[in-house]
Parts: sequence; C-alpha cells; structure tokens
Amino acid sequence: MTTPLLLLRAVQLGVHISEMDLLTIGEINDMYTEMQRDEQQGEFCYVGTQEDMDKF
Repeated sequence: MTTPLLLLRAVQLGVHISEMDLLTIGEINDMYTEMQRDEQQGEFCYVGTQEDMDKF
C-alpha cells in the first residue's frame, strides 16, 4: 500500500489526521473492508434456518 492510498482510505473512513498515530495500516484496511461490506446488499443479510444447519 502506498502512502497516498493509505491517506485516501483514512479520509474515506473519516479518520482525522491526529488519529492516524493510534491506528495501524492493517486496522485502516480492515475498517475499509468492513465499510465496503456494509454497503453491499444481499449475501451478508441471509439468516440461516434449521434446514441450513442440518445441511451443515
């Protein structure tokens, strides 16, 4: 990851520059990934049934 990309991700997440000392690159990546998943609809919204558990 390049420095400009890290700073872009931080801005997209709303991380203030003073908070950058408290976070690692990995934490910013994880937060960005979770933000992207939250914006997706469908596959993460499925609630399993008993039938699904039986198949498992």
